[in-house]
Amino acid sequence: MITVYGLKNCGICRKAMKWLAAEGVDARLHDLRADGLTSDMLDAWGSALGWEALLNRRGMTWRGLSDADKDGVEGARAAALMLDHPALIKRPVFDLGGGFVVGFRDTEKSRIRAATS
Repeated sequence: MITVYGLKNCGICRKAMKWLAAEGVDARLHDLRADGLTSDMLDAWGSALGWEALLNRRGMTWRGLSDADKDGVEGARAAALMLDHPALIKRPVFDLGGGFVVGFRDTEKSRIRAATS
């Protein structure tokens, strides 16, 4: 079983869960707001993917931050922001048991298929 980290109200996360079911992949959704986010989880994702790949600078949550919060965001500061505001994490994040994939485009779908075959 793979774990999909995201938000239950996120349209892309819902599409990802439907796609996984259609592909015959057993998956569960971990809602980052309801089920929580730990610094250990974020550290593991950051080590594997890099914080740049995780930080969503296009969403409403990012736009709602003050300029002081947005200036010079990197490393530990980015992690702290994502812990305080889980919606800042690009979604979905797939835990494939041996690695992580973030996003849900064709490239990511191919990587998920390869890992779950």
